[in-house]
Amino acid sequence: MSPELFVAVLATVVTAATPLLLAATGELVAERAGVLNLGVEGMMLVGAVAGFATALGTGNAPLALLAAALAGAGLAALFALLVLVLLADQVVSGLALTIFAVGLSALAGAGLVGTPVERLPRLDLPGLSDLPLLGPLLFGQDALVYLAHLALPTVAWFLRASRAGRVLRACGENPEAAHAMGYRVRLVRTLAVLFGGAMAGLGGAFLSLAYTPFWIEEMTAGRGWIALALVVFAAWRPARLLLGAYLFGGVAILQLHAQSLGLLPVPAQLLSMLPYLATVLVLALVAGGRQTAAPAALGRPFLPPR
Repeated sequence: MSPELFVAVLATVVTAATPLLLAATGELVAERAGVLNLGVEGMMLVGAVAGFATALGTGNAPLALLAAALAGAGLAALFALLVLVLLADQVVSGLALTIFAVGLSALAGAGLVGTPVERLPRLDLPGLSDLPLLGPLLFGQDALVYLAHLALPTVAWFLRASRAGRVLRACGENPEAAHAMGYRVRLVRTLAVLFGGAMAGLGGAFLSLAYTPFWIEEMTAGRGWIALALVVFAAWRPARLLLGAYLFGGVAILQLHAQSLGLLPVPAQLLSMLPYLATVLVLALVAGGRQTAAPAALGRPFLPPR
């Protein structure tokens, strides 16, 4: 494989990992606050269709990204109302919202299927984007790629070093103690869920505006579920999330290249299953471990005492 082709493959791995990284970063924050949001797939879908429709109607990329983030956050607000105020079961509510979002996005995008839209512009950096080999890989990406890779270390710093991050982690570990210390647990959890929804919406927008700049129904193709698995794979630690995103993104891209080059004498459908088989395998390995780093109050409802 020539160096140019190798860099081109790596660049496609970066793009494949970006929506996973965006959605998983937001979900990690929500889960560290103690909320298990299984509606990530649905939030990605509504973000994808909202961003695409806005870009198609206005031609304004920043406005399209804002619409995607707000759409994801809007669905997250509904989820927060159900599980944090009405104390509905988090697993059932997340699954129900995903089913709802699949139908809602299909309805909203019914007239948009197959319509192309201008791809998100790449942010070329003078002098750096023209570097041989590494220039296109590191300095020729669009804004969402840079945002995904900046958001993760920012979240890592926030959770580890900031006072607000420590409060958020306390709400995920022992909400009763956090409440006794005067912290507003439900408000903290709500903000974490809204952040997760906005990031999932941006992950969906990346799919419809950059990865494949057109809209088709259910175009997330299970990436929201993979993002959920990534949080478990990373043991709820931001530093490991990047490795997991690139691992799953790499599997997805390598199976496409294996199909196109005919490297493996197996049906194409079997190769297409590889990213999802890898997800199941990773979850099985993690579940088989003796210890878990999951927040102690993850998925547990909290009702402030009167």
